[in-house]
Amino acid sequence: MASSDLREFLAVLEESGQLVRVKEVVNPEPDIAAAGRAAANLKSSPAILFEKVRGYRYSVVTNVHGSWQNHALMLGMDKNASIKDQFYELNRRWDKYPVKPKIVDRKEAPCKENVITEKINLFEILPLYRINEQDGGVFLSKASIITGDPEFPDDMNKLNVGTYRIQVKDKDRVGIQALAIHDIAIQLEKAEAVNQPLPIAISIGNAPLVTFMASTPISYNQSEYEFVGALQDGEPTIIVKADTAEHLYVPAGAEVVLEGYIIPRKREVEGPFGEFPGSYSGSHLQCEIQITHITHRNDPIFENLYLGVPWTEIDYLMALNTSIPLYKQVKESMPEVVAVNAMYTHGIGVIISTKCRVGGYGKAVAFRLLSTPHGMPYSKVIIIVDEFVDPFNLEQVMWAMTTRVRPDKDVSIINNCPGMLLDPSSYPGGMHSKMIIDATTPVPPEPNLRESLLLEPPVDTDKWEAIIRNLLKETKLKKE
Repeated sequence: MASSDLREFLAVLEESGQLVRVKEVVNPEPDIAAAGRAAANLKSSPAILFEKVRGYRYSVVTNVHGSWQNHALMLGMDKNASIKDQFYELNRRWDKYPVKPKIVDRKEAPCKENVITEKINLFEILPLYRINEQDGGVFLSKASIITGDPEFPDDMNKLNVGTYRIQVKDKDRVGIQALAIHDIAIQLEKAEAVNQPLPIAISIGNAPLVTFMASTPISYNQSEYEFVGALQDGEPTIIVKADTAEHLYVPAGAEVVLEGYIIPRKREVEGPFGEFPGSYSGSHLQCEIQITHITHRNDPIFENLYLGVPWTEIDYLMALNTSIPLYKQVKESMPEVVAVNAMYTHGIGVIISTKCRVGGYGKAVAFRLLSTPHGMPYSKVIIIVDEFVDPFNLEQVMWAMTTRVRPDKDVSIINNCPGMLLDPSSYPGGMHSKMIIDATTPVPPEPNLRESLLLEPPVDTDKWEAIIRNLLKETKLKKE
């Protein structure tokens, strides 16, 4: 079963050996970020709960999504489930959408246990710290931001739950990076057109699948909350109405909820920030949010994530939730597609396995990817492989590239395309070229100048895999 809130999931992680508690007092800087980087360097990196942070009242947890083991446990799977198995399990649950959320009364929501409306001071509630040394300030890197469409305030399908970086500017004021490619930009544009504030809620410390969906690129008129229910295998997620905006709903089990509004037509310098490509972003004029109201659980846990040169927690969080939507969107019109691996830098690099219907079909699949809402700005290097190549197995992908690609005909460069602003190789920021590498076997009418016969695994290979696995288990038990 999926965990209903962060605390329940931390208990699951601890029971599975995927959480460590640091009981000694730590400095907010550099200890928390350094531990996040260190955990990412370990093979099955655990979540880390800092019980005592110098100068603050409450605890901090990081690296909650920071390993494939944690990711599997988030789905209620065996912690050693393979990446490929997790992909197909997510794909199965995806088709259960929509599962409407359960809306509870305020008194049933743990996030409402404490209310602050006067003398708001974020530093008294959140143990804030810089994540990387050259960050322009302290950031919330793992909050779920909830906004509504001003034109359709009662349309729950247009209630956006997204992940955007939040820079704390003052005790009751924060900045937000809301890029034009993000859904929140649609809502902000409508509000600013009539010079109206945009109500907003910032939810911190959520159930792991809420955070997962908040960072998933779905369509504007699809509900993240209804997808959470689907990914919980049909179990509705639990939400509650925000206190300051009738049309906003927040996760009922959140640790902290900040409420307020985006100040219309005001921009202040935001950044730099160490971002998911493993480099610092620049500083830009971005929106500002006035915080007017805070609710929080008793003894709230501040959840934040470390971002660094991949792989770190952000990469695990955005790996399969980028891959599945792209897979669904491409496969809808190209049913031969078998799987999409968009795990690399939020889909800047993508590997697709497909059966080729006609000659040149691999390139056509890449073009379809580049026409999706996420693939258009993000995806830059696209590798297409045959249906018998596992796109999650880089050894197999490299085999396909080294034995199927003729650089003179199979590598295509497309210039002057939309790019991702945070990609340090884009120039100017937000513009890029795209590269397609077609590593599929030619099919008619494309000529295959040198046909070759593939090697097949010997008979009983699967049987011997099981035998060897069992022998390894027996050996391990004897040593223990």
